[in-house]
Amino acid sequence: MTAHTAVPVRERSTWTPKLVPALLVCLAAPALFVVQVVWLGWVLLALAVASGILVDRRLGVPVSRGGEPSIARDVSLVAIGQFIVSLIPLHAELDNAAFVRFTLALGGAVVVPYVISRFVYRDNAIRFPWRGGGRWTWWQWAWLGGVIVLGYLILPFYFITSGVYRNWPEVVTPELIARLFVGVGAVGIWDELFFICTVFVLLRRHFPDLTANLLQAVVFVSFLWELGYQAWGPLLTIPFAIVQGFLFLKTRSLWYVVTVHLLFDAVVFGVLVHAHNPGSASIFLI
Repeated sequence: MTAHTAVPVRERSTWTPKLVPALLVCLAAPALFVVQVVWLGWVLLALAVASGILVDRRLGVPVSRGGEPSIARDVSLVAIGQFIVSLIPLHAELDNAAFVRFTLALGGAVVVPYVISRFVYRDNAIRFPWRGGGRWTWWQWAWLGGVIVLGYLILPFYFITSGVYRNWPEVVTPELIARLFVGVGAVGIWDELFFICTVFVLLRRHFPDLTANLLQAVVFVSFLWELGYQAWGPLLTIPFAIVQGFLFLKTRSLWYVVTVHLLFDAVVFGVLVHAHNPGSASIFLI
């Protein structure tokens, strides 16, 4: 089963017992990354896995490995990823220790569920289709331009008027600016690897596309909140997360959604540099 292959639509329904473990594992994200009550988040993760096992047993689905998609296995992979991320603070820093910390935690949150899925559960549920979807169509190219225009018009107003740019370190030297560029881009790529290719794909094996997309958006937006997209940021990050899920379904291309995200992040990077250096020349209107 590929990253884009879900259970047939007739077998996927929102209002099933599987929704309980799925909601629990996704609601752990606000506990971990928004209100930041870590112990509560961990309890929700544990309850999600435990309830998933009960649901599988009720439905006669083997929990151990292979066969029909198991909600317990898939929820456990999402829970493991979130648990690993929760081991570090997510506020943006640009020193060497922070780069190592983010690399190990975020990298582990993608690699560990992938390894378990492939070599322990043996269901190959998680894949990263970089070259899927074929050649880009006219609307895909048009949307890339749209992302730049929307980012240019909206992001400076959001970051500067809300003051959330202060959630990122001051970047006043070429070295710090370079570190910010690398960090913003790396986290943007990771977002798609984890929230789309892991969380969304796993949930989509059990729920209709819209339900799975809304659930992954809860996790996506919660992570971005702790990262710094606060104040009225969710008004931007919620539609962004949902659109990224939709684009992944439509294009079947990880490379495309990563490109969209990196263009968005390029504008974020420019705004952050501008906000921390208000006296310098800028292309932005505010």
